[in-house]
Amino acid sequence: MTAPPAIAVLGMGEAGSAIAIDLAAAGNRVLGFDPVAPAPEGVESHPHAVDAAAPAKIVLSINSAAVALEVAEAVGPALQPDQLYADLNTGAPALKRAVAAAVEQRGAVFVDVALMEPVPDWGVRTPALASGAGAERFAAAFARFGMPVTPVGAEPGAAAARKLARSVFTKGQAAAIGEALEAARRLGCEDWLYANIESSLNAADGRLLRRLVEGSRRHAGRRVDEMAAAVSMLEELGVEPRVAAASEAWLRALVGSEARQ
Repeated sequence: MTAPPAIAVLGMGEAGSAIAIDLAAAGNRVLGFDPVAPAPEGVESHPHAVDAAAPAKIVLSINSAAVALEVAEAVGPALQPDQLYADLNTGAPALKRAVAAAVEQRGAVFVDVALMEPVPDWGVRTPALASGAGAERFAAAFARFGMPVTPVGAEPGAAAARKLARSVFTKGQAAAIGEALEAARRLGCEDWLYANIESSLNAADGRLLRRLVEGSRRHAGRRVDEMAAAVSMLEELGVEPRVAAASEAWLRALVGSEARQ
């Protein structure tokens, strides 16, 4: 029986540890590196990234976008032809292309992996998008661990771009909720607004999405005035209207776009 390939996990933070633990539990030899965090039980700890990467068939970089290129360059001398290097960090497409260039000049195969759910909740079964020359290979390798991977093209950064476009919605929604609740707290109705938002989210479906997209364009003129009033109220309450002001500006742009047509 053929032994499973050794897998290096560079980064033993919350996400890296969760994935490493699951890979080790599946019977793989997992080699871990982190300059600060210890490797979890079942994962071989190595003092240098190069030491962890050299024996591995697959290298997973799971640290942060701030050091993604630095890590790729650091392990460069250990990379070999046909080795699969996967960057699972949330970074800009341009950064992914830079990491791919650093990896591919060593002959290794690069894949940009975008994890689409919270890793601590999902572990190695976290749904993912993958792009780059190694996308199909990564999808096949990790399917046996239960990770649903959707290849989205051969261009490094294509997976990251899709995730970041989605992040504009998910993180923007969180920011809008936070700003609204802070205003409600100062108005003395935070519990009411929280329940109201919760009810709206529970009832959300495709019709709501269409109504938000189409209704904003159709009623932009009226909604500009509504958001201008919201901005004024937030300023009076001492809440910086970051999201409200951006919403007003976006609606004004829609009005201008309709006027030019």
